[in-house]
Amino acid sequence: MAIGAISSASDRPASAALHRVAADNATDVGAIRRRIRTGTYRGHTSGLAPRHVQANVVILPSELASDFLLFCQRNPKPCPLLAVSEPGQPLLQALGTDLDIRTDVPRYRVWRDGTLVDEPTDIGRYWQGDLVTFAIGCSFSFEQALLDAGLPLRHVELGRNVAMYRTSVATQPAGRFHGPLVVSMRPFTPANAIRAVQITSRFPSVHGAPVHLGKPELIGIEDLGRPDYGDAIPVADDELPVFWACGVTPQAVVAEARPAICITHAPGCMLITDRLNHELAS
Repeated sequence: MAIGAISSASDRPASAALHRVAADNATDVGAIRRRIRTGTYRGHTSGLAPRHVQANVVILPSELASDFLLFCQRNPKPCPLLAVSEPGQPLLQALGTDLDIRTDVPRYRVWRDGTLVDEPTDIGRYWQGDLVTFAIGCSFSFEQALLDAGLPLRHVELGRNVAMYRTSVATQPAGRFHGPLVVSMRPFTPANAIRAVQITSRFPSVHGAPVHLGKPELIGIEDLGRPDYGDAIPVADDELPVFWACGVTPQAVVAEARPAICITHAPGCMLITDRLNHELAS
């Protein structure tokens, strides 16, 4: 399976239809999580529960937890920590009273020795008593602030996942964890790009301000039309591509570190929490 693939082409129409249904009830976070938990919804979560904090997920054996915690501390832009579990604890009380990390992500990724081996909708069969869950801030959480300010988000308008790219920018290593920075891209006119910088700077817990504007080749992106993760998003002639650090970065790092097992979310398929985005604004 290609690392950048989220779902097969045959999955996309059904996923898009379910996303529209879920979006119609986007204010009821409990109902959305129940759909996810039962496997009814397994698509991307951009635009769902827009007032609620969403999180990237990394689950590792406890013997690697200290190194990964240090990696997050050294790389706060792509890996802003929201919560860390106790070993073997599948509940994240800090993020939701009825939140089970084994079932409440629409689609997971299971990695063995750095190789993607499965994309299940439930990780119960992979769960073991030494696993530690890291919940990392997600840029979907600042999108509502952008929309409230009148800034259009094309991937939301098109019902697509956000475009994500591996870059030539190296992260700061920690123990065995090292690898390239991954970024998400949203196109804006120059005036709106300035406003987007101002708005997202208030949300450091969910990646904060962009890390790059325009000229994608300067950070190693050769073709905006071919994202490494997510969906291609068109950029108009009067727009700049604006890039934010992305919580998919740990997945690129896992491919380099090759732990015996690691479980993550599939790109764009986030953990939707009970916390509200405004709580994270500085």
